[in-house]
Amino acid sequence: MKYFRRIRDLREDKDLTQTDMGKLLNVSQRAYAHYENGTRNLPVELLIEIADYHKVSVDYILERTNVKEMNIGK
Repeated sequence: MKYFRRIRDLREDKDLTQTDMGKLLNVSQRAYAHYENGTRNLPVELLIEIADYHKVSVDYILERTNVKEMNIGK
């Protein structure tokens, strides 16, 4: 999967460090770096937390769509 590119881009768009994201997700910076680099599978729970934090769909992170905004209730 190539979702590591999208989670990195989302993080950088908000000028956050990997350490910042690790703190938000209650994981170490090193663990978060592994998720971004694709060297460790991203648990579904964290995928959802990342999507919710950035207000994007999980499908956007997983590159199943290029629509960034979530369409809640539609």
